[in-house]
Amino acid sequence: MAFYSRVADDRFESSAHTRGPWDADSQHAGPPAALLGRAVEAKARPAMRVARLTFDIARPVPIAPLTVTAAVVREGRRAMVVEAAIEPYMRCTALLIRTAANAAPAIGASAPPPLADAEAKPFFPVPYQVGYHTAMEVRFAAGSFVEPGPATAWMRMRVPLVDGEQPSPLTRVLVAADSGNGVSNVLDFQQYLFVNPDLTVHLLRYPIGEWVCLRAATSIDGAGIGIADTALYDESGRIGRSVQSLFVAPRHP
Repeated sequence: MAFYSRVADDRFESSAHTRGPWDADSQHAGPPAALLGRAVEAKARPAMRVARLTFDIARPVPIAPLTVTAAVVREGRRAMVVEAAIEPYMRCTALLIRTAANAAPAIGASAPPPLADAEAKPFFPVPYQVGYHTAMEVRFAAGSFVEPGPATAWMRMRVPLVDGEQPSPLTRVLVAADSGNGVSNVLDFQQYLFVNPDLTVHLLRYPIGEWVCLRAATSIDGAGIGIADTALYDESGRIGRSVQSLFVAPRHP
């Protein structure tokens, strides 16, 4: 089974694999973000590559049939902008930039954390058996779900994004990128709520292979606003960065 099955060109049935850890009826934001990224890719011209995606998450995405829309809103020779949406839950604005072979020297590449040294560690308690936490394989090179503070986690999909389709490199990174605040949490899950109403992903290249690494750190201001800042890698090196704004508040009895 996949995260989604397609029932029409723009309509998808959500599976239990999309279920997030906070609400049995709502999705983790990673799968719908990847579904919107898939729609953006379908609008891309040849040689255009996604460089930045900004997701606005207006409300939790339900585990239900979803309609995805996408449209080109600006198009030039060097760059184009595509908007995609799952209304009324999530919207995405994507910037695509034209690429060419040997256009510039590669500068600033950095080595990835070693995947061979990473290990599986327990997920924090979730009251159901199937969800995003079982659809993704996670190995930690530093930290864990239950240790507060920065963490380095390698992630890969155990199931396809859409039934019968091979996940694209872009969707592989997007399905994982929203987990930065989860792996680098700094507060007790039982006492505090910290949710991200947005996600921005910058990519200098797409990942190679199945694994995507998140080197994440969370900072929180006493007024209740936080930031989860995540460096993204594949097994060859740095591929980009994701940032999440966080709403933070005590959980009320």
